[in-house]
Amino acid sequence: MGNNSSLNDIEADIAASRDRLARTIDELSERATPKAIVARQKADAKARFASATTDEAGQVRDEIIGAVAALGIALVVIGLVRRARS
Repeated sequence: MGNNSSLNDIEADIAASRDRLARTIDELSERATPKAIVARQKADAKARFASATTDEAGQVRDEIIGAVAALGIALVVIGLVRRARS
């Protein structure tokens, strides 16, 4: 009897391990889909932008916003100058 119960325990352990492995594979498959990758990248980019443009109190960092605006204006001017020369 003892041998039979240990065999049943081993079979149950194998079945449980197989189920965990199947769930892990399903989870990894979901994480590797292009849609999931894009969603993670978007969330990361939003978090980095928020972190770069606000201080610890959540207030907008004017110096960063000003620098980004100046860069944007400079790029527009460069584009207009190149277009006018063409």
